[in-house]
Amino acid sequence: MRRLRALIPLLLLIGIGIALWATGALDRFRPEQLVAQQHEWQQSIAAHPLLAWCIYAGLVALVIATCVPASWVVILAGGMLFGILHATLLTAVGEVLGSLVLFLAAGHAFGSGERPPPKLVERVRRGYLEHPVSYTLFLRLVPVLPFGGVTVALAWLRCPLWLFAVSTFVGGGVMAIFETAIGAGLARSIGAGEPFGPHLFLQPRVLVPVVALAALALVPIAIRKLRARRA
Repeated sequence: MRRLRALIPLLLLIGIGIALWATGALDRFRPEQLVAQQHEWQQSIAAHPLLAWCIYAGLVALVIATCVPASWVVILAGGMLFGILHATLLTAVGEVLGSLVLFLAAGHAFGSGERPPPKLVERVRRGYLEHPVSYTLFLRLVPVLPFGGVTVALAWLRCPLWLFAVSTFVGGGVMAIFETAIGAGLARSIGAGEPFGPHLFLQPRVLVPVVALAALALVPIAIRKLRARRA
């Protein structure tokens, strides 16, 4: 029973995420939906900028904390509505807050057992704790890895809280730059009179951040290979 009670916060967050995804509550933030209501969105943001910033950061925190698979939709919407600078800062803040909630819930779930973990688990954790900074940044800077999945994995590995917060802000902020740039590029193309469609993703202002985000996944791997050669 004690183990089950410890799992409740984590299961509750995952359940909320499944509900948000299954009910289509985030569909209104898809690019094609934003295009249809872009004028109304911009008017609301201009009338209440501080409230809009708080709502967006809170929404990012919600989708990150609940492991919603479509969290990238919200981040792209932020780039379209707020521009690269504001959206990147707000996204990074929301990612840190949401990740901390998920990290603490996962850490509570994994740390509730009274029995000692298997030797393989201890070996993996010990290997991680020998070089926690490099491993944590590696996991956070690979955009192909699920953000929520990495958060839960770091909690399981017993990543120090300060290192988790810093790496999430840095890694999440770097990825947010490219993700919000994609949204901002879409917004500029649509504002110039281009109809929304797949062809917009082939324009340089959208394609360049997409390629840069893909290249970002190779940076940690290249760094590890370089270190291995030096060693």
